[in-house]
Amino acid sequence: MSEEIFVRNDAPVRALIVDDSEDDTYLVRAELGRRGLLVDCRRVDCALDMAAALASEDWDIILADHDMPGFDALAALDVLKRSGKDVPFIIHSGQISDRQAVSAMYDGVDDFIAKGDYERLVPVVERELRGLRARRAVRHADSRIEQLAYFDGLSALPNHHLFCSKVADAIQESRERGRPPGGAVLVVDLDRFLRINASFGYEAGNELLRQVGRRLRAGLGPEIVLARLGGDEFGVFVPGASDRSAVEMLARWIVRSFDEPLLKDRVELFLTASVGIAMIPTDGDVVLELLMNAETAIGQVKLSGGNGLRFYERTMNAASAERLSMEADLRHAVERGELLLEYQPVVAAAQLKPVGAEALVRWMHPRLGRLSPDRFIPLADETGLIAEIGAWVLFEATRQARQWIDAGHERARVSVNVSAVQFAQPRLLEVVSEALRASGLPAGSLILEITESSLMTDVESAAGMLRALKNMGVKVAVDDFGTGYSSLSYLKRLPIDIIKIDKSFVRELCDNAEDAAIVRAIIALASSLQLSTIAEGVESAGQAEVLREAGCDCLQGFHFGRPGAAGLIRL
Repeated sequence: MSEEIFVRNDAPVRALIVDDSEDDTYLVRAELGRRGLLVDCRRVDCALDMAAALASEDWDIILADHDMPGFDALAALDVLKRSGKDVPFIIHSGQISDRQAVSAMYDGVDDFIAKGDYERLVPVVERELRGLRARRAVRHADSRIEQLAYFDGLSALPNHHLFCSKVADAIQESRERGRPPGGAVLVVDLDRFLRINASFGYEAGNELLRQVGRRLRAGLGPEIVLARLGGDEFGVFVPGASDRSAVEMLARWIVRSFDEPLLKDRVELFLTASVGIAMIPTDGDVVLELLMNAETAIGQVKLSGGNGLRFYERTMNAASAERLSMEADLRHAVERGELLLEYQPVVAAAQLKPVGAEALVRWMHPRLGRLSPDRFIPLADETGLIAEIGAWVLFEATRQARQWIDAGHERARVSVNVSAVQFAQPRLLEVVSEALRASGLPAGSLILEITESSLMTDVESAAGMLRALKNMGVKVAVDDFGTGYSSLSYLKRLPIDIIKIDKSFVRELCDNAEDAAIVRAIIALASSLQLSTIAEGVESAGQAEVLREAGCDCLQGFHFGRPGAAGLIRL
């Protein structure tokens, strides 16, 4: 039975009464009802009946007598703990000493009320119900966010993030057991799929993708991981596979599975697929490297017309020379003045006026032209060049923010992204401190944006780094919230200030009731933890209005301005 998010105000409170007196149970119902609290009671007086009641129904509260023949409140508490249910537990008894009551509360009892003291019982019950509602809201939001973060909304298959986690976990488990890792990663790319969208529309394309997912899932064994990686690509992971011929047989089945037509409104549509294969550990033992190599193999299939398969070969990496050239150029980008910052405004939701901006780095490559960060920041992380680039960004962004303040915008703030590699470096504190000192920017005007995955890689180290930053006065924002570990529980453990709600939640805010409910839940829970919220990817007035009504603090997106030069930002 699914757990309701809230206990409805017009529904009776479901109370499990642990008492050997039917008269006392009737009196509890009557007295609480007389005081405005409608109660639906069920009485039990032994461990077996209580366990059965907990297993068969959901309860809002438990009121337990202490002194019963062969059964007392502490034994009842044990039954509740064994059930694993989250139900407030109150001792309602006249036969328990103060010392016993205090001891019971250390064991997990929520409160103790003397029998007959209904004036006190009502507010205690209402208090515990509020706490229960809050906990249920957190669990529901965690569950929904996990679904959004780890599963593809279109096909209901695992998404790219979960697929990568499963492959990485299998590799790590083999190492921990002292065995060399093994397995095969296959990427399935539908050939010329864009013609489906162009001819029949995106909804037809989405329906075909769902059919492809179901067909592949039905033909693959339960031990094989199938995921939708995005667009028209699917990922297949075969744990422990070492026999290339067996993997090739599986890949050929995947290719042949498209021989049968797919149906859209009784129209038969035929697709083909290209499959690239990377073997573990021959072709890599890091999941992103394996996916990249499988994609490289797909490229070779596509050159031959598609509808086939290829194993990755190292000779396929024709692009490696280009990558080395880009790395060499990146090493001189800072000294040659090729990097620049653009700023995207962040507006206060209440007044819709800019209160700051996010600094976004660009590279004016001498040969390739203007490059966005996704083209070179991963390379900078991998090569260690991110330290120099990150320092340049911090110094430049804080200098610009100081100029805004000197121009009369005293509350202007600037946000700077910090990569996982930067965040793991102790020197980050020194760089931040020096940038603030050199620019004269107040620490509270600098926001460092750090992704969830960076924080959760090593929670204890992350907490230490965040505390040090907070001691400096710098604000910390969790970037891309909802796309990583997506658990609200860690928000209480880490000293952060701001949650940036990921644009994937905002994109369909006006059309998708579930996304709207999740956004409202995130904002409400963040507010209860005294955290600010910024919604990313706001592209319409409708989205902005929904977010304002939900209580979001700040908004950011193309609706308010695209990234541009500092002089274009009107604070």
